[in-house]
Amino acid sequence: MPAHTNEEQEATVLSTIFAILCDLATTVLVVVLVYRIRLYARTPAPLKIPTTPAPVTRQGVVLRMFREVAFFESLFKSNKWTWLFGWVFHIAMLLVVLRHLRYFTEPVWLWVNLIQPFGKYAGFAMLAGLLALWGRRFVVERVRYISSPSDHLMLILLIGIAASGLMMKYVVHTDIVALKAFTLGLIHFDWQPLPSDPVLLVHLSLVLILMLIFPVSKLLHAPGVFFSPSRNQVDNAREKLHPAPSVLSLIQI
Repeated sequence: MPAHTNEEQEATVLSTIFAILCDLATTVLVVVLVYRIRLYARTPAPLKIPTTPAPVTRQGVVLRMFREVAFFESLFKSNKWTWLFGWVFHIAMLLVVLRHLRYFTEPVWLWVNLIQPFGKYAGFAMLAGLLALWGRRFVVERVRYISSPSDHLMLILLIGIAASGLMMKYVVHTDIVALKAFTLGLIHFDWQPLPSDPVLLVHLSLVLILMLIFPVSKLLHAPGVFFSPSRNQVDNAREKLHPAPSVLSLIQI
């Protein structure tokens, strides 16, 4: 009986620790991400530097940005193999993330139910894309030369998340009913016990680390692409005068 009580106490302590860490990581992610996006939005771009050939209308810029975000157009033109690995990884990761919404909604939304079969196998595509991108940093000499330790660690982190997620699905099954109760409890501030499966704890720990470092790492290119002057500017430098703020201040004087 005392042993059983000790196990319950340990489970309660573990659940409390992870609940606090989840709330903390979410707060850090949202606050720092909003701060960085505001910083991007307020940073002036005094020069017209769109990558040519560039659109000459605002509608053209929107279309170009859509192609860049959805299809990685510039990467496709640069390197087909890198484009393939990167695009497969990002699309698969999107499906995996959307599939996980079933743990945060009750009842589960219809479209989330519809993508479950695709998201289930997208994990393999995500892992394959990550392994290919990591292998590229060893095989391609010029990429190996410019790769920093943070580049490798970021890929290792993402690979660990994908691999541990697949292990829970196909190797070491976890109690997803209890897991959903835990995640819903986080949303409603009603903490519930977290399954103590080692693979699940590793998976959640890696996800929390990713949430903490995301807004201060190069992974911030996800929202940053929308603020890139080489992508979001209209190519109208000849049709319209674009004086720098310093020049305007001199004119006013």
